[in-house]
Amino acid sequence: FFFFFFFFFFVFFFFFFFFFKQKTAYEISACLVGSEMCIRDSVYSIIEFQHVKPGKGAAFVRTKIRNVITGAVTEKTFNPNDKYPSAYIEKKDMQYLYVDGDLYYFMNLESYEQIPINKSVLGDNFKFVNENMECKVLSYKGNVFGVEPPLFVELKVTKTDPGFKGDTATNATKPAILETGAEIKVPLFIEEGDILRIDTRTVSYTHLRAHETPEHLVCRLLLEKKKKKKKKNKKKKKKKKK
Repeated sequence: FFFFFFFFFFVFFFFFFFFFKQKTAYEISACLVGSEMCIRDSVYSIIEFQHVKPGKGAAFVRTKIRNVITGAVTEKTFNPNDKYPSAYIEKKDMQYLYVDGDLYYFMNLESYEQIPINKSVLGDNFKFVNENMECKVLSYKGNVFGVEPPLFVELKVTKTDPGFKGDTATNATKPAILETGAEIKVPLFIEEGDILRIDTRTVSYTHLRAHETPEHLVCRLLLEKKKKKKKKNKKKKKKKKK
């Protein structure tokens, strides 16, 4: 009995130690893009990763790393055998409620607890977030350092100069104010009341027509692509005939 007890205890301890070791330290040669680690008390995420084997000298790893708290990107080379402790970034889904001065209040969707987050923590793309939208609140060791807005938001244009038909093919733009107060540049044909579907990562957008759902938008864009392909094919056939 004691033999089996110690045997299973040893096996459990071995696997626990192995798992814990793998999870708490990264060997640079085994890292992937997106891996997060602690370097000199700062948390970094790998955004580019390349093994380099020069003709002379030892192999090394060339990377681009981003400080997840400040957003600063730096290039750094490592020895493939270097090890760094992993960093656990907690991401919680929270609902943005309201703003009071420089404090923005969010509600935990599980516990319904409300927490204030200072304006300095929010990124520039938070200007596209409306009240009651869900965001991801990022924290490290209990300290909130960032808020990720939804990848796509649909916002109404509340103020802009009158639109003009026939201006869809030009590159001219005009300022427009969205319902969150954010200001962006839009084509001349955009009018007040139009809905824009905005990618908060790139600040690019697609114009939603009246009563058009995102599903209808996808279908419309696919049809427009097909039409463009047909036009290109017709032009190619005409050139071949000539």
